[in-house]
Amino acid sequence: MSSSPQHPAPTPSGLPGPVAEDLALYREKFRRRLPDSLNELHGPTQGVVELPLHMAWSGMTSYDMSKSRQRMGLYRTVLHEGLRDDLPQYLNRDLLVQLWPVLRTLVGRTVRTVWEDAFAELASRTRAAA
Repeated sequence: MSSSPQHPAPTPSGLPGPVAEDLALYREKFRRRLPDSLNELHGPTQGVVELPLHMAWSGMTSYDMSKSRQRMGLYRTVLHEGLRDDLPQYLNRDLLVQLWPVLRTLVGRTVRTVWEDAFAELASRTRAAA
């Protein structure tokens, strides 16, 4: 996915040229993975979820959705390591929105910014929780 009105191009400012370029490329990596809409996310909300090795290459590969910490761990891993096709399969829209106020503190700044810039619903959940 290239930059669009829904997913604007990054504009790092105040950074040296090479650093700003690296940050822009890093943001674009996550931006290209975004779904067009949160409504595309139809992942599981219960049971045990097994992640493939391209996402769970270090650490846990199996997550019990009935356990809060494992659910958060699954979402954190998928947000960081999941590819565009993985997101609808492993993330659930309603669960993502519910978890976001805490989950946003567990993901990196770039992931958090990319998702909140693209989806006003997540950004508004953040403001409402504050």
